[in-house]
Amino acid sequence: GYIVTNRHVIENMSHIEVTLYDKTIYPAILVGIDASTDLAVLKIDGRDLDYLDFANSDATQIGEWVLAVGNPFSLSSTVTAGIVSAKGRSINILDEATSIESFIQTDAAVNPGNSGGALVNTRGELVGINTAILTKSGRYEGYSFAVPSNIVRKISSDIIEFGAVQRAMLGVNIQEMTLKQAMRMGLEHTQGILITAVETGSAAETAGLRAGDLLLKVDGSAVNEISLLKEKLALKRPGDQVNVQFRRNERILELDVALKNVQNTFDLIRAPR
Repeated sequence: GYIVTNRHVIENMSHIEVTLYDKTIYPAILVGIDASTDLAVLKIDGRDLDYLDFANSDATQIGEWVLAVGNPFSLSSTVTAGIVSAKGRSINILDEATSIESFIQTDAAVNPGNSGGALVNTRGELVGINTAILTKSGRYEGYSFAVPSNIVRKISSDIIEFGAVQRAMLGVNIQEMTLKQAMRMGLEHTQGILITAVETGSAAETAGLRAGDLLLKVDGSAVNEISLLKEKLALKRPGDQVNVQFRRNERILELDVALKNVQNTFDLIRAPR
């Protein structure tokens, strides 16, 4: 009976109802929200409910066909098709200091009423939750964005299990590389994310990372954009380890980093029920 939607869909509501495709209406309770990803988890009390399997959004390919499902302009259960146009997109739509924007961009038509709806692949697996459009008119202009299913699965699992999201932190200030910086470091092209400061007591400091290190990979995946690094960390809990490959001076090094929470401890947070 758990249902994932967008926080902005149910925000400030005192009473929530869910209507299924067969017109059955259920009262829903709000299990929890996460402002950093604009996700919310609801629960209804029903039997033999259909569900979607999660796809591995990391394996989703640019150019792959996807379907967006929603209720645009109150047109219930509307399905539109498009392709994955890009991954790891940040469009600066979330205001939270800890916001995680690493959207899947598609050209499937999405309009007001699609928010919180499923983005699925051609096998019917959940690829993402439709969340935003980039538009000057307020309606679809070719650019729609979804929270990747891997983030959705982790955030919803945290909320269901703990009542709160378990945020894992490196504890660094970072910036994306410019071509001038890359040239000064002797690189042929821009790559990686530059650490500009390391927080005292943080996971990064404990592991031995320093200001000036250039992050190249996390768990074997290249991180050339801040949004991609945030996505990788969003899948972890405090106490989890990540393997970090980085450049220091002219050497390529690796470290295993035990991630901490925002208080620089390994504690998990359980919200009161």
